[in-house]
Amino acid sequence: MAYHKKESYDQDVTDKLKLAYKSVLESIGEDPEREGLLKTPERVAKAMQFITQGYSMDAAEILNSAKFHENYNEMVLVKNIELYSLCEHHMLPFFGKAHIAYIPNGTITGLSKIARVVECFSRRLQVQERLTHQILDVIQENLNPLGVGVVIEARHLCMMMRGVEKQNSTTTTSAFSGQFMKNETRSEFLRLIAAELS
Repeated sequence: MAYHKKESYDQDVTDKLKLAYKSVLESIGEDPEREGLLKTPERVAKAMQFITQGYSMDAAEILNSAKFHENYNEMVLVKNIELYSLCEHHMLPFFGKAHIAYIPNGTITGLSKIARVVECFSRRLQVQERLTHQILDVIQENLNPLGVGVVIEARHLCMMMRGVEKQNSTTTTSAFSGQFMKNETRSEFLRLIAAELS
């Protein structure tokens, strides 16, 4: 059985959000006192704190907590990192996968830390373009690698269930630094993740 860390919430924040979501329910014509909605404001308040927990995380601290000196200078690739975020324009979810590679320059980090960096930045109100660069920048600044490559492919509910309502659309963003600016290195990275992209 999988172990799940107990979720904790700031009660003051929960109380403020509960009032706000109760007002939202009333504003859309619902009755927040009816049986099915009695606990909805509290549930949504806790869900929102969980979804945006990235604001309380420090991506640099995450990387620096597991840095090791290693004489390895070939590509390190972590692919298919699931991500879930909220579009800052409509506060609707977008979700997908991140593929991240870097070429060490005497320093590596724990592989799980790469996934935690994705979590740190995706668990905030976001746009996919900024998310892509935030991941690249923090790895480049804290590991000082010879280069970093980041590709994110995601589906946005703000496009799927409202607006243009295009359910099969996906958005791909990429960012590169250092050696990944060279065609040969970038091409190798893209070839290694090609099967994962739709």
